[in-house]
Amino acid sequence: MPALARTEKIATAQLPKTSASVLPFSGRPATKTKPKQIAAALARNVLPPLVVLIVILTIWQILCSGAGATLPPPSQVWEESYDLIAYPFFDYGSQDIGLGWRVLISLQRVAYGFGLAAITGVLIGAVIGQSVWAMRGLDPIFQILRTVPPLAWLPLSLAAFQDSNPSAIFVIFITSIWPVIINTAVGVRNIPQDYRNVAKVLCLNQFEFFFKIMLPSAAPYIFTGLRIGVGLSWLAIVAAEMLTGGVGIGFFIWDAWNSSRLPDIIVALAYIGVVGFILDKLVSAVGSIVTRGASAN
Repeated sequence: MPALARTEKIATAQLPKTSASVLPFSGRPATKTKPKQIAAALARNVLPPLVVLIVILTIWQILCSGAGATLPPPSQVWEESYDLIAYPFFDYGSQDIGLGWRVLISLQRVAYGFGLAAITGVLIGAVIGQSVWAMRGLDPIFQILRTVPPLAWLPLSLAAFQDSNPSAIFVIFITSIWPVIINTAVGVRNIPQDYRNVAKVLCLNQFEFFFKIMLPSAAPYIFTGLRIGVGLSWLAIVAAEMLTGGVGIGFFIWDAWNSSRLPDIIVALAYIGVVGFILDKLVSAVGSIVTRGASAN
């Protein structure tokens, strides 16, 4: 046996034998910190508005509990409108239905009107943003039309459609389309010139340029317009239903006023506010996903 190999064998035999052992992991599992993080997030986002709501209800109760108060206090609203609060989806007939069903009927009209406004507004805004002549010709007209109040369009829509349902949808459409057009046009005009140069190098046609360059670049501006538009849509449908009738939430408020049911009106206003808040957050969440958190400058 060579001397080098014999030396390595002897050195190996002289090494002490140790048994392998598993050392415990000293770090804390990530799952133990998650409940604390969730609780802290809930405390930051839920507690402040909850405290403010309690303060508002307390002040409201104190101010409206006197003998000469003209508005009902929260306790009276709870007592007289308990069915509307606790059972939003009851159905006892064509007009005797819960506020949940009325909100869904109004939301259906909003979906039609706002959906048409979103598609049409993005297309028109893209044309205005791309063409200087289209911007010069259409922008002043749009700036004038967007200042017309929603209910001012209602007589013309009733005369044109001869029906309350399409008239209400048209009022939603004509009210919510303007912020979509304006914000889309601004977003298209702000597309970086480098993107346009890349499109020219790649020889993209107008269809490819629209979907691959224009929409992704202008998406933050588009969703800003959509958030404004969906809020205006919800405002317009409530106002339009007060005059056109039906079973929507707007007509319910007008009917409750004619019947002197102030607690029912207050409950309906709470429904309208909550639904409007949800619609805004829904469009904002979709926009954050599509734009990956990018915001309009």
